[in-house]
Amino acid sequence: MSGQATQTATPAEITPELVASHGLSEDEYARVLEILGREPNLTELGIFSVMWSEHCSYKSSKKWLKTLPTEAPWVICGPGENAGIIDIGEGLAAVFKMESHNHPSFIEPYQGAATGVGGILRDVFTMGARPVANLNALRFGAPDHPKTRHLVAGVVAGIGGYGNCMGIPTVGGECQFDPSYNGNILVNAMTVGLADRDRIFYSAATGVGNPVVYVGSKTGRDGIHGATMASAEFDEETDAKRPTVQVGDPFTEKLLLEACLELMAGDAIIAIQDMGAAGLTCSTFEMADKGGTGIEMDLDQVPIREPGMSAYEIMLSESQERMVMVLKPGREDEARAVFEKWELDFSVVGHLTDSGRMVLKQGGAVVADLPIAPLAEASPEYDRPWQPTPKPEPLAAADIDSPITDNEALLRLLASPELCAKSWIWEQYDHMVMGDTVERPGGDAGVVRIHGSNRGLAVTSDCSPRYCYADPRIGGAQAVAEAWRNLTAAGARPLAITDCMNFGNPERPEIMGQFVGCIEGMGAACRALDFPVVSGNVSFYNETNGEGILPTPAIGGVGVIDDLSRRMTPSFKAAGEAILLVGDTTGHLGATAWLREIANRRDGAPPAMDLETERGNGDFTRGLIEEGLVTACHDVASGGIAVALAEMAISGGLGATISMPENGGIPAHGWLFAEDQGRYLLTAPDPDPVMASAQKAGIAVTHMGETAGDLLTVGDSIAISVAELERAHQSWLPEFMAAPDENLDET
Repeated sequence: MSGQATQTATPAEITPELVASHGLSEDEYARVLEILGREPNLTELGIFSVMWSEHCSYKSSKKWLKTLPTEAPWVICGPGENAGIIDIGEGLAAVFKMESHNHPSFIEPYQGAATGVGGILRDVFTMGARPVANLNALRFGAPDHPKTRHLVAGVVAGIGGYGNCMGIPTVGGECQFDPSYNGNILVNAMTVGLADRDRIFYSAATGVGNPVVYVGSKTGRDGIHGATMASAEFDEETDAKRPTVQVGDPFTEKLLLEACLELMAGDAIIAIQDMGAAGLTCSTFEMADKGGTGIEMDLDQVPIREPGMSAYEIMLSESQERMVMVLKPGREDEARAVFEKWELDFSVVGHLTDSGRMVLKQGGAVVADLPIAPLAEASPEYDRPWQPTPKPEPLAAADIDSPITDNEALLRLLASPELCAKSWIWEQYDHMVMGDTVERPGGDAGVVRIHGSNRGLAVTSDCSPRYCYADPRIGGAQAVAEAWRNLTAAGARPLAITDCMNFGNPERPEIMGQFVGCIEGMGAACRALDFPVVSGNVSFYNETNGEGILPTPAIGGVGVIDDLSRRMTPSFKAAGEAILLVGDTTGHLGATAWLREIANRRDGAPPAMDLETERGNGDFTRGLIEEGLVTACHDVASGGIAVALAEMAISGGLGATISMPENGGIPAHGWLFAEDQGRYLLTAPDPDPVMASAQKAGIAVTHMGETAGDLLTVGDSIAISVAELERAHQSWLPEFMAAPDENLDET
């Protein structure tokens, strides 16, 4: 099974240019020399390069990530492992994480997106969990950019191709378009799995002499320097980086999943780690470091698919569908039988030692000898200079005139790239496979049944980058609160988040300031909402030729629904039901979808975040759902009340008649399209118990109107048929993707 690998005959001279090409600064290379007490060879230089890359070491972000709340009574495992784990009761745990695959997806959209899905799936099943749901958070450039349609087509096909072949339903996500992503799209993939609470597997390698085992696919030359590429910004030479994009095979990954879970049913495994970024290097170093051991490895035993691979290539390859395990002694044959049954490679490639060093041999000679702890733990930690983002001036709704009628504005917003229906995307994903999908994509949260029970997991992904750009602290808090609100609107008890922090170059103080502000806001919201961070990913250098993306801290949230019969959807259910608004409306239009799409402006402060009110309104709304007092619930987000009402009407195929309140100087378009936070729209057969509960709890609730007919009528401002609303909402994306585009042939 293993192929013979030979080291290159002539060792490379370690020049300053070679060091720089590996992404190491002069100071970092000086630290390498200090740790080794000598000059590294090429293989050792490559190992330092990937281990100390931004993508693997978090050297610019870990100072700030440490400030996030990560603990709660229900948190089993927070950041630091392959994925986060929370206790969901009845002996079960939810295992989940979100990960970026941005740079590879821009260079090669199909394989970049596909291998992003494959990587996040491995993060979850490495821990002993069977994946039950996928999500993805996508950001593309302006629709009129020449590459956008090509990238959308390739990314969606890659996500669908991999996830569908794996048999994992994709039940949620988001997709936005903005010119800031023209040269640097975002592809963030999230997976949620279920495991027995007492059958969770970790990565710490322990037991001197225990065998180190390689399983899965063979190692090739694809993906070499993938982690390094993900830690640098793009330029005119971007397309030349295609060889650093991995190639995925979902059918092999499906076999790997089943083989790992089969072996995990026994007690042969001591530690397990998937080979993700930096491949065999990162996986083995991290396992040994966590366990306080050393490893001696024979690279001649590594299964390879290309002849003549050097130690450098074997250690840095990011070929997909591979795992490394530490087994109990004497259990090799048992494990080999499992993996050979599933037609996967299995090879004992080394053993644990007490040396604290990584010793690599090839052709009988030592080709690398490195101390593990200093390399893993002494990676640079930078306190980068940062500048706070200047506070934008607030905008009063009364000072902003609407250039078009409110009728026209609502139709335009529903048909805008940001707010239009994304069913063209999710209909290409198998969202019903496994038979436990209860709520498919398109609502506030996807819901999957906990198999064999009447309980469910609600999952969501959200972020408003325009808020984060205007005021990172408010934007970071809002992203967390929006995920919390989405879960609440589905009737779930929010438990924890994962994050994917997408930013530009951290060496620019203004970009680092965006990151710091978002982290501060996220931390405040997580604490206020009892919504800890249990896993995540940071993706810096998302910029091209010095032009950075909008700050985009994507938040993935997970919650539990204890009784699926009480879950909630946004759809209007029946005529004659009261429509109620939870929360206050001030007419806030700064940094909103209306301001951008209708007024063609991007200024103003984002809506303020009152986290105490957010918590109170959400807990109150969830209580109404649990008591069975409401029949529909939808959070009010981008586009405000008007868009939320339209979405509820479209989803239910039923209109509504709404009275415009007296608003004390707020113009109609301010009330209709404001994005004030902490608000929910509800329907109730009988509003009286809801209003009585609200009065008792001190919660602002307004009786706005009732469901009726086939028109959405809002005062004198809006009167549009549900059919016309649906046409506007559904048409833009299919028409955009159906337009002829010569670039589509490249996928």
